Amino acid sequence: MSTVDRSNSEPAIQLRFDDNSLLPMLFGEHDRNLARIEKALGVSLHSLGNTLTISGTDDAAATARTALDALYQRLKQGLDVNAGEVDAAVRLAADAARAGNKNDLEAFAGGALSVRTRKRTISPRTPTQAAYLRAMQDHDMVFGLGPAGTGKTYLAVAVAVSMLIDGQVDRIVLSRPAVEAGERLGFLPGDMRDKIDPYLRPLYDALYDMLPAEQVIKRLENGEIEIAPLAFMRGRTLANAFIIVDEAQNTTRMQMKMLLTRLGDNARMVITGDMTQIDLPRGASSGLIEAIDILSDVTGIAQVHFTDADVVRNPLVARIVRAYDALDAKSRRDAKE
Repeated sequence: MSTVDRSNSEPAIQLRFDDNSLLPMLFGEHDRNLARIEKALGVSLHSLGNTLTISGTDDAAATARTALDALYQRLKQGLDVNAGEVDAAVRLAADAARAGNKNDLEAFAGGALSVRTRKRTISPRTPTQAAYLRAMQDHDMVFGLGPAGTGKTYLAVAVAVSMLIDGQVDRIVLSRPAVEAGERLGFLPGDMRDKIDPYLRPLYDALYDMLPAEQVIKRLENGEIEIAPLAFMRGRTLANAFIIVDEAQNTTRMQMKMLLTRLGDNARMVITGDMTQIDLPRGASSGLIEAIDILSDVTGIAQVHFTDADVVRNPLVARIVRAYDALDAKSRRDAKE
C-alpha cells in the first residue's frame, strides 16, 4: 500500500510504496507508464527510490495519485499493468473524482470485474465497459450499443470464452448478418465458408486473442464454438450457450425477432451494434433500432450505451467518431428546418 505526504507549503503529492519489486512494472520500461499519465493529466511525476512525487493542479495531481494507487493494487493482486491498464486507471480515476463513485475503480484495482481467459486477463477500461461487464454477468440478454472501438464485441467474446472455460455454458455461438456496404455473398468466390468468413473475421480475431490457436481450431471442429451468419439461426433453439450477434444494426425487423426468440434454457445473448453504420438496402429499417425501443422495459434485458468517450483504440478514432457525430447532428438539424 502506498502512503501519501502533502505539506501545507509544498504543492506536490508524495507517494511512498512498500514493495520496491513492483515499481519497475508500475513505472513501465524507461518510465513509459509515468510518461503516459503525465501526458493524459498534465502533471509531472518524479521518482526517487520508492518515492514518487506528483506535481500539478490539485485536481490533476489527486487523479494521478488515485490512478497510480489503483495500478499498484493491481500489481499486488498479480494482475497486469500495461499501456491499456494505465489509460483505464486514468479514466476511472477521473470518473471517480467527477461522479464521486469509486466502485468501478475499486473493482478495476482488485480485479473484481476482470475476465480471465487462457491467454489474457481483460479488465474494463472505461466506466461504461464496467457497466457492460456487470450487465453481462447479471442479465440473460444484453444490448451493447455505440461506436466502433469501444470494446462491445471484444468484451462479449471475452465473457463468453471465460464462461465456456468455467463450464457455465457448453458452447459459444457467434453470428452476424452477412451485409456489408455494396457487396453481397453471391459475388464472392469460393464455397459457403469462403463466402462468409470475411464477414465473420472480427469474431475470429477476438477468439484468437482469448485462446491459443490450437484450442480455437479444436473447439471450432467439435462444435463448442460455432460461427455462422445470422440466416443460419432460423428454426434453432440455442440452449446452454452464450450467443453473440455482432453488427446487429444490419438486421431487419424479422431477422431480429427471429434471433431474439432463439434463446433456450441456460443461455445468454449479447447483441452489439452501431446505429450510425447501417448498411441495409435503402428503404429497409433496422431491426436493432426497433428492438431497443420495444424491449427497453422488459425484465431480464439490459441496454448499455457507449459513446466516443469509451473508444479504447487509437485516440484518433474517438476524434473521428466525434467528427462524424457532429456532421450527423448538423444533417438532422438541417432536415428539421
